[in-house]
Amino acid sequence: MRRWLLLRGLARESGHWGGFASALARRTGEPVRCLDLPGNGELWRERSPATVAATLACMRRSWSAGEEPTVVVAMSLGAMVALEWARTAPQELAGCVLINTSAGGASWPWQRLQPHNWPVLGRLALPGLNAVEREQRVLRMTSARSESHAGAARGWAVLARQHPVAPGNAVRQLWAAARWSAPRQAPAVPIVLLASQGDRLVSPECSRRLAARWSLPLKLHPWAGHDLPLDDPLWVLREAAEAGRSFAR
Repeated sequence: MRRWLLLRGLARESGHWGGFASALARRTGEPVRCLDLPGNGELWRERSPATVAATLACMRRSWSAGEEPTVVVAMSLGAMVALEWARTAPQELAGCVLINTSAGGASWPWQRLQPHNWPVLGRLALPGLNAVEREQRVLRMTSARSESHAGAARGWAVLARQHPVAPGNAVRQLWAAARWSAPRQAPAVPIVLLASQGDRLVSPECSRRLAARWSLPLKLHPWAGHDLPLDDPLWVLREAAEAGRSFAR
């Protein structure tokens, strides 16, 4: 039996998956686990590494490589960590489903973080915002389902108070993501890319370019924002399960 691992992105934690992990376990009949990157979630007291490679090294200490191959479902920075894993230890992975990610060398910097978000991110670091207000601003950047923002912001504010991400850690994570570049050759692991046409944070062109560079399958969601599992979890669940079936067991 395979194992599934879920990884979130910049300054996000396992709790932001909501009920997706349990739904995926029911759908596949296989064990699913979420892990936090250093500086986020249960690891909020740890210092975030400033490189994707170092982030992967920390994560792998929490994820013991067993005989069962791993299928990774990952978003954004988490997807970069998954790609680094696929590059350096492909024998440990059965496949990767990567959501709204990007890579240096395959996309321009203004595609990887669209410029209209730069001042918003700067303001998020300033004092004066309470947790709910901060999460509402994050959701306006990352979600296209405005009707869900109020409820999600309240739930995510609870996570932020329980596991506050230090500003320095957020900066180091952003720096790690900005400096990471995709290798010229595709990793020797099956990969499926998922991207949102309505992503206003990371341009979907990043996934298109990565798919073209490595001849990867790309599935495009017609309207969702950057946080695709929040906006349309059933679509992601269906695509992830389908990808998992296509990966050799």
